[in-house]
Amino acid sequence: MLEENPMLEVAEESANGIYSPGTSSSESRSTTAANEPEQAAHDDDRGADDFGPDTFGNEPADWNTGGGAMRSTDDEDETYPEQAAEQASLRAHLHSQLSTNSLDGKDRKVVGLLIDALDENGYLAQDLEELAALLPPELEITLDDLETALVQLQHLDQPGLGARNLAECLALQLKAMPEDTPQRDLAIRLVCHHLDLVAAHDFSKIKKLLRCSDDELRAAQLLITALNPKPGTEFGQSVADYVMPDVVVEKYKNKWRARLNVEAMPKLRVNQIYASILQQRTDKNTSQLATQLQEAKWLIKNLQQRFDTILRVAQAIVERQVNFFEHGEIGMRPLVLREIAEELELHESTISRSTTQKFMLTPRGIYEFKHFFCSSLSTEAGGTCSSTAIRELIKQLVSAEDGHKPLTDSRMAEILAQQGIVVARRTVAKYRDALRILPVNLRKSL
Repeated sequence: MLEENPMLEVAEESANGIYSPGTSSSESRSTTAANEPEQAAHDDDRGADDFGPDTFGNEPADWNTGGGAMRSTDDEDETYPEQAAEQASLRAHLHSQLSTNSLDGKDRKVVGLLIDALDENGYLAQDLEELAALLPPELEITLDDLETALVQLQHLDQPGLGARNLAECLALQLKAMPEDTPQRDLAIRLVCHHLDLVAAHDFSKIKKLLRCSDDELRAAQLLITALNPKPGTEFGQSVADYVMPDVVVEKYKNKWRARLNVEAMPKLRVNQIYASILQQRTDKNTSQLATQLQEAKWLIKNLQQRFDTILRVAQAIVERQVNFFEHGEIGMRPLVLREIAEELELHESTISRSTTQKFMLTPRGIYEFKHFFCSSLSTEAGGTCSSTAIRELIKQLVSAEDGHKPLTDSRMAEILAQQGIVVARRTVAKYRDALRILPVNLRKSL
């Protein structure tokens, strides 16, 4: 847009970094800082035809972004990926290890071939016999050569790489530990022959089969749980996704308020040079400039209205979810888009767009606006409780349970009913799955 329309330009760094929505909304003005009224009043006095360097129309057009970058106005395009520093890939790391190895030329080539056959998790998914059959005969690589090379690959740096299945991967890591590691041999027997029983937490059967005590089995289990089932993932390119919060929520004079994050806002203004030229000339050749000036004016106005709507929606959410900011997830109240739409006298689709991929920085972390909308469940007292609060209660129940006798879904439903929240067992199971909490049989400990 900046390249197509000369009437738009990126403004210089503004001394006042807080956005003031001017006269567009009394609700949004109420959320600005206490030390901003003079600036807001100054902005309201500016005329619609003022083409000064910092304003356009009735609203301030100098929107500080720090870097001067303009964000897309399309909701679908609003993503904020930033790649972290690249790490060496799995194959590059192993080839580097191989180059320092004392293997001869042929062995090094065969090991290098197996390295290239590893998947992203570090496993050799292809059977060695199939791989040997696919190799050209002129290479003179036999199945024995591949088996020998696989052993050499598995003894390179990072134990567990080159395994053909999970049991072998875990066993390789255990065998790389010092031989005097307590219960190392028991752990190797478990992963090689009884991994299914370990996964099912069938400790009684394991003790019966291996004739071991609780303490021995517990020590072996700790060794196994500390292993990496996907050792190859440590070498992939690390990509971190960051978001720039649109709104910052703060507590000011015992009241929670929302304000726009100036770092997330475009920093645009009308180009003063072209605006002055347009005012001074009256010939027909200025029609294109006049059109571009109008387009610039509408763009800035639409962006201002958009951020004003975001701020109004954010403040309405904050006012309804005060208990969340005070007490956390357990204080979340039921909230639907319609409730916000009716208060702000906007369409539900507008509220939906204003809450999608919009983020709020709070003392408890960064949340998408949609996080604060949740369904309701009835209580015995005739009130309602949000699904978010119930999930938090389930999380607290599981965190406080006895590992020897974990709570079943039915038991958690009974405990919630005692607190006046009537939910079915299947609802508890659904929320537990959403929280990625294991079933009762897999939470049982020795």
